[in-house]
Order: sequence, then structure tokens, then C-alpha cells
Amino acid sequence: MWRYVCLPFLLLLWSDTGLAESTILLSSQAGFDGSGSPVCSSPDPNLNYKPVIGILSHPGDGASGRLTNDTSSTYIAASYVKFAEAGGARVIPLIYNEPEELLFQKLELVNGVIFTGGWAKKYDYFEIVQKIFNRALERNDAGEHFPVYGICLGFELMSIIISQNRDILERFDAEDNASSLQFVDNVNIDGTLFQRFPPELLKKLSTDCLVMQKHKYGITPANFQGNPALSSFFEILTTCIDENSKTYVSTVKAKRYPITGFQWHPEKNAFEWGSSAIPHSEDAIQVTQHAASYLVSEARKSLNRPPSKKVLSNLIYNYKPTYCGYAGRGYDEVYIFTQPRSRF
Repeated sequence: MWRYVCLPFLLLLWSDTGLAESTILLSSQAGFDGSGSPVCSSPDPNLNYKPVIGILSHPGDGASGRLTNDTSSTYIAASYVKFAEAGGARVIPLIYNEPEELLFQKLELVNGVIFTGGWAKKYDYFEIVQKIFNRALERNDAGEHFPVYGICLGFELMSIIISQNRDILERFDAEDNASSLQFVDNVNIDGTLFQRFPPELLKKLSTDCLVMQKHKYGITPANFQGNPALSSFFEILTTCIDENSKTYVSTVKAKRYPITGFQWHPEKNAFEWGSSAIPHSEDAIQVTQHAASYLVSEARKSLNRPPSKKVLSNLIYNYKPTYCGYAGRGYDEVYIFTQPRSRF
């Protein structure tokens, strides 16, 4: 009996509270055909509904040697994998120290790349980041939509590469704290990751501590704008203030490419628990979700369609994550790579 009384009651309630429209849509108007079945729209042929994100591994085991003493090991924090998956993508690990030919074969299987946080700024790791970044530019220049997310260290390395100045970074005190984001004056967020944020969440980003900072380095807005290469390549979207009231650039968007740089960590809110400073409120989780959705929405624009068998053979699902959260600090889970594993 309740199911027959419930609908009129709810319609009356919606009407009384101003939530109802002036008319109620018929089933045909609401996307149903005469049989009562939903009418599903056709997939957009210009979009890739099976996007794959490549995530570059970082030297070490992610736990200061607690998990392995293999000096050749590299890792990806599982939070970055979950971040890409939350947006609707699968992940292929790009193992930075595997044979370069193999690494770049894997790069041809993905529709976008994440450069993660970490500490390595020199030698082989920097050179591989530079080569992948340049390849991403080439793919975009050739007409393929190929997004890049540089997070924390990833953003710092992109800044070094673009400026061609290894001394462009400065010291900041933002090693373990949550903060707000301050949007620059007259910023245009159209076409950026913030475009889809609800207005109320955008307001809270400027007033509440909804993003996680975990870095020792950064760039002041003055130095960023004072570098012709950086200021012509990127537009500054937001800044932050460190523990010593020093301002640094926190979010940038490339002017001609689908490339976004974060000094903060969009992945940590939903998927890391090792620091009490990480915000886990509903608003903070929405920040992670919107940032992930934007990356994958950009990757869907890539028309790269590699053979399915090669993709399946190289997905992150071929590896098992290692739990390391028992230490109560650092990452909760990491993928550790000690030797290449691929099938071409």
C-alpha cells in the first residue's frame, strides 16, 4: 500500500518546498520509449570510453627501504592509481628504469600521463621525465589530445624542464599541512580542472583547508612570472601560503596544451591516511573526485586506440600492491617494481 501513497505524497512535498517544476515530464520526455525501456544515447565517436593513464614510477620503494633493499626498485603509490581509476580510467605503469625502448612502447598504449610526487630531481629519472614530457608535447602538436598531470615533484620537474633552469625552485615550509587555494585575480577557469567544480565548493576552496601540501620546494609568483619560458607556457590559476606566510604558485594550466601542474596533492584526500593533516571531509573528497574526473575527461579526447591485447598485458592489474600503512606514516599502499614485466 505504501508504494501507492508515497509518490503523491512526495510530489506534494516537492511542490510545497519549491523543489518541483511546474510540469511533470512524461516517460517519453524523460528518456523512455513507449515500451517503458530507457532510450540510451549513442556513444560519441570522438571520445575514447576506455582511456588508459600512464603513471611514471619513482626511484625506491616508497618507504625509505623498509619494504625492499633492492637498490634498483621503483614504486608508484597506489593512491595515484586509485585516483586515475576514480575518474574512470585504467592504469599502465611506466617503469622509469626499464629499457627505454620498452618504456616508450608502453607510452604509446596510454592516453595521458601522471608525473607523481617524490624527491628525485636529477640523473636518469629527470632525463626520463624530460623525454616523456617532450613526447607528450609532440603528440599534442601532431593533433592528438594527450593530457599530462604533474603533481608536486612532477610540477617542479616540468617547471625545470620548461624554464631550462635547475635553480628555479625555492625552499618553502609546506611539508605536511592542509591549506586553501587562493585564485589569482580575474582568473578564467573555463577549460581548467576547476570549471566543473560546483560554485559552493569553489568558494570553500578559498576559505577552507581542502588541499594537502607535502613539499619543500616551489616557486614564488614573481619568479614564475619573471621567467619568460614559464610565463608564456603556463597560466597561474591559484597560489598558496606556506607556514612562514610565503606565497607560492600552487596550480597552473598550460596555455596551448592539456597540461596541468599541481604543487598540492589532489590524490591524497580520498586515498591516503598516513598523516593526520590530510583533509578527509566530504568537501575534500569532492576535490579529489573532480580533479580525477577532469584528467580522465581530457584523456577521453585522445583518439589513440592501441591493440587491446597489448593494453591488457601491461595494465597495473598485472602487479600486486604492498601494504605499508602499518608504520603509521607515509603511503598506505605502493606498487613496487623490481624488474620489467610486459608482453609486446
